[in-house]
Amino acid sequence: MSSSSRTVAVLGPTNTGKTHYAIERMLSYRSGVIGLPLRLLAREVYDKIVAIRGANVVALVTGEERIVPERAAYWVCTVEAMPQGMGVEFLAIDEIQLCADPERGHVFTDRLLRSRGIMETLFLGSDSMRGIIRTLVPEAEFLTRERMSQLSYGGSKKISRMQARSAIVSFSIDNVYGIAELLKRQKGGAAVVMGALSPRTRNAQVELYQNGDVDYLVATDAIGMGLNLDINHVAFSATMKFDGRRMRQLMPHELGQIAGRAGRGMSHGSFGVTGEAPPLQDEVANAIMEHRFAPVKKVIWRNPRLEFGQLDALIASLEVAPNDELLVKAREADDLSALKALADDAESRARASDPASIRLLWDVCQVPDFRSISAGEHANLLTQVFAYLHERGSIPEDWLARHIKQIDRPSGDIDTLSKRLAFIRTWTYVAQRKGWVNDETHWRESTRAVEDRLSDALHDALTQRFVDRRTSVLLRRLKQKEAMLAEVNENGEVTVEGEFVGRLEGFRFSQDKSAAGQEAKTLKQASLAALAPHFHLLADRFYNAPDTELDFTEQGGLMWGNNAVGKLVKGADALKPTVKAFVDDEAGSDVAEKVTRRLQHFIDRKIATAFEPLLALSRDEELSGLARGFAFQMVEALGVLPRATVADDVKALDQDSRGALRKHGIRFGQFTIFMPLLLKPAPTRLRLVLWSLAQDLSEFPEAPPPGLVTVPNMSKLPSGTDTMAGYRNAGERAIRIDMLERLADMLRSEDSRGGFEGKADMLSITGMTLEQFADLMAGLGYKAEKGERVKVKAVPEAAPAPAKTDAPAPEEAAVEAPAEQAEPAEPEMEVFYTFTWGGNRDRARPQGQGKPRGKPGENNGGKPRGKGKPRGKPQGAQSFQSRAPKKDTIDPDNPFAAALMGLVKKD
Repeated sequence: MSSSSRTVAVLGPTNTGKTHYAIERMLSYRSGVIGLPLRLLAREVYDKIVAIRGANVVALVTGEERIVPERAAYWVCTVEAMPQGMGVEFLAIDEIQLCADPERGHVFTDRLLRSRGIMETLFLGSDSMRGIIRTLVPEAEFLTRERMSQLSYGGSKKISRMQARSAIVSFSIDNVYGIAELLKRQKGGAAVVMGALSPRTRNAQVELYQNGDVDYLVATDAIGMGLNLDINHVAFSATMKFDGRRMRQLMPHELGQIAGRAGRGMSHGSFGVTGEAPPLQDEVANAIMEHRFAPVKKVIWRNPRLEFGQLDALIASLEVAPNDELLVKAREADDLSALKALADDAESRARASDPASIRLLWDVCQVPDFRSISAGEHANLLTQVFAYLHERGSIPEDWLARHIKQIDRPSGDIDTLSKRLAFIRTWTYVAQRKGWVNDETHWRESTRAVEDRLSDALHDALTQRFVDRRTSVLLRRLKQKEAMLAEVNENGEVTVEGEFVGRLEGFRFSQDKSAAGQEAKTLKQASLAALAPHFHLLADRFYNAPDTELDFTEQGGLMWGNNAVGKLVKGADALKPTVKAFVDDEAGSDVAEKVTRRLQHFIDRKIATAFEPLLALSRDEELSGLARGFAFQMVEALGVLPRATVADDVKALDQDSRGALRKHGIRFGQFTIFMPLLLKPAPTRLRLVLWSLAQDLSEFPEAPPPGLVTVPNMSKLPSGTDTMAGYRNAGERAIRIDMLERLADMLRSEDSRGGFEGKADMLSITGMTLEQFADLMAGLGYKAEKGERVKVKAVPEAAPAPAKTDAPAPEEAAVEAPAEQAEPAEPEMEVFYTFTWGGNRDRARPQGQGKPRGKPGENNGGKPRGKGKPRGKPQGAQSFQSRAPKKDTIDPDNPFAAALMGLVKKD
């Protein structure tokens, strides 16, 4: 050092700009070196200086990273990796209070006592170091830096109520992960910062926080060492930590170092506790706020004058006690433990037989135990490394490549990737040592590439586990109060700012079901805010959509394509229902009113089209008297009336009234009075919905599939369902009412008292088997009597005689052959049913049927019928097997009966 060399201790609390001041001072000289406490911080400072002076004059040297350009003038290093005896003009040591750290303190104390710049030396740190620096470095000047912002104590606060831009500090990995997962569920996520992270992973996580993707940071005490983040509040989730040997309470100055990360620049900050951490005592909180901490009275020291003549002498020199009461002998560090372990290995001791070998052994023992498997495992690795370096002068490339290949697997969970990163740090450190590998550039790049891949994978894993990107993005945009872009694809999937948030079903938003708690609230708030303009555009498109895009369901729902947009509501009249639109409140009243008007127009037009004959009947002013009253009943019944319910009214109608009603398409059937046009599938489907609404049914019966003549009996459904569906219950089945009237026309000519059998036409129009038809007839009020008889086979016509030839015909030859006597076959039996009117008063009485052939219960000869199965054909019964069916008679209720009778007379 020159006589003009200046040593300055720049002391003060956090957020005083000490590191920034040191960088400015270093760049004012032609050369300089700055020692920093963390590899992460060293990388941050290196990047700042490169941005100012360029990469060709700035070097970065840490245990695992070495970037040294040929013209390097400014060196950024970790304190342990600072090159010695370089003769630079400027030298600075940051966080000098770490001289008192039990693990690393001896390194900082050595720099305090022995490292100097030619022109200027700066020691940066806490004001608690003022007294001991004055004693140990008498020539030092002191420069006090005041904090640029105020720090206040906020007490205890739940994580769920934690303010944005907060850092929550924990001292165990498990707690860090647990808190981060809680913040993901409640706040959208958190970035994670730990000392064990690689600079690449740490920077990526910090970027998540700094750019606002997340508003929370979960960290270990690593953030207390110079990392400059935009933190407003620091919360301690614990105030005790494991220091490598025991659990102990954090000292006030340690709490202050971390709490001081809150409030950067001129922005004020606060600190407090959360979770299970007890509130800070008043004196501790006041000490942190006022930056008053107990002065450091002793610093950790280890003998820097090492003896390399013999192995035991080296160990002894490392264990020399200080002769100054201000210095405390360092506890046995990892490098000394490794040295003792290798000294106990006979082969390693034999190799360390000269000063050069002993110096090499000491260098190997300083490889950090990044893997943290066990002291024995670490010693075994160092034994191999020392053996290769001693025998071959370098580490074999195949051996190194094999170990790196085992680690180069960027897959797995957070713990697996973290472990692999720790392993690669060992080989990164080895590759950085000069002369340990043959192709230093290749292995440095190779190990760095593996570390980068693992770092990126770890960042992705941390983000995936602890950050809900969707919620964080939406929270940020909501906070910025900017318009958000919502997109809806053809499947109704809604994305806001590129994040899936749910589905839009018509005019109702259904958010993603995977969201819960605070995430769900954020999701809904952001989604509806972004969808607000989309609702109006959608309403306009819906209002102008053709009726073909709309439909109703059997349960009264109103659909637009595949989306439910409303439902039918009971009105004052069955043919005049109202509608209720399904529109989210957030869409606004204008949208709801427009959707409601469009739905009402749709259903009004649907009813007008489907029930046009019925509506025309209701508007016919020419109807009067009984005809008008009957028309009113038909309208009320939606075009279908069981005749039994209006039998007296029908009898009271004169021919003119009937004719006037027939003009509107009303058919007076034997069982039902109906309008055939209203039995078509579309009116039937709508009639069931309108009737169900009028009846206040909770579940609407569905219309049978179109085209079926019979369907299962509907008696278990609400009363009247069969009539509204266009069917009549009869036995186990229900028959369509128009086909029932055709069957009734056939039954008019039959003798219902004497008994008759069903004809082929009867079975044909019902599409039933004989047994099913018998059950149907029983349901209509007929008695069905089952019998059995010999089946009469049709006699085949005689074949024409063949022409005569000289040769006998094959048939003749066959006749001449003697034939065996065949046994007589048993007669083939058939089942038949005889139907007679049962006289059920609830059934419509058959009309126009023939006179009975004998007394009821007797056959044609007047003899009573026997019990059991009759063995022959009843003499009074008519069978479809023995004669052709009669032609259909003309229905007198048919509106075209007169014209048809005229045609018959002409024939």
